[in-house]
Amino acid sequence: MSLLNQLFNRGVFGAKCKTCLTLAISRMKLLQNKRDLQLKQMRKEIAQFLQAGQEAIARIRVEHVIREQNICAAYAVLELFCEFVLARVPILENQKDCPSEMREAIASILFAAPRCSDLPDLLQIKNMFTAKYGKEFVMAVSELRPDSGVNRTLIEKLSVSAPSSEARLKVLKEIAQEHNLAWDSSMTEAELFKKHEDLLGGSKAICDGSSLPQAPVKQDSPKSSPSNGAHPTMPTVSKPGSHQAPNPPRAISLLGTNEIEQSATNYNAAAPITDTKREISTSKPSDVLERARAAIASAERASAAARAAAELVNVKFGSLKLEGKS
Repeated sequence: MSLLNQLFNRGVFGAKCKTCLTLAISRMKLLQNKRDLQLKQMRKEIAQFLQAGQEAIARIRVEHVIREQNICAAYAVLELFCEFVLARVPILENQKDCPSEMREAIASILFAAPRCSDLPDLLQIKNMFTAKYGKEFVMAVSELRPDSGVNRTLIEKLSVSAPSSEARLKVLKEIAQEHNLAWDSSMTEAELFKKHEDLLGGSKAICDGSSLPQAPVKQDSPKSSPSNGAHPTMPTVSKPGSHQAPNPPRAISLLGTNEIEQSATNYNAAAPITDTKREISTSKPSDVLERARAAIASAERASAAARAAAELVNVKFGSLKLEGKS
């Protein structure tokens, strides 16, 4: 009973394989004629773009031309392999394993089957050879193992990688020569072989600390002024003995003392600000803000002390005037 099943399956495999191979060959011939017409039209359009000076569009369209040419070349190789296998179907029926002289043809057909969507017959052929030789044989072909035996030219023509710059420039020159165009390829060569900047790595400029983003710091607001709009009076703290100096004998000496005190006060108020500016350039943003606030507070205190000293001098000067009149 098993012998009858083998004989029946053998006859079914041969008939199905011949039918699928015949349909694949005829379909490939039709597709080749159709692609040849499309290629001629595409090459004519590229020639028109070159003549009009639209080389950027021509450089893009030429990739489609190269892809179509590769598919046509792959179909030509597959057609030869299918005809070879079709002629050796009786040998495949009588042998359990794949013959060594037919390994390249069968492996190439199995490799191209999922990559040629226009040829559904190749998928049926792949299923039949998978049932005959096992999944391990098909996996070796799909993964392109060293012993798979797939044709090298077919692998290159069915590759999905973008064509090289040399290949695109070569096809553009062939199209220009085919349509007798006086085309200067210097600009296209410079554009194709130009090294573009890698934008995925981000900006490579080194930023200093001053350009780093600073986190917003909540500043302490000064004491609010009264609601009636009057200016607040700064309290003056008098140290013991600080205002116990004897009254000057003349108004001139009093004025000189006032000018000295004001200049000293201005110097003391300006000194922390200068030191703070020097420290700002070498400090971190948070330290700079703290020191700036401290400098502002010290400047306010110094100005308040200066106003208090001026008021005291004015009072003394007025008392001297009253004594002189009396």
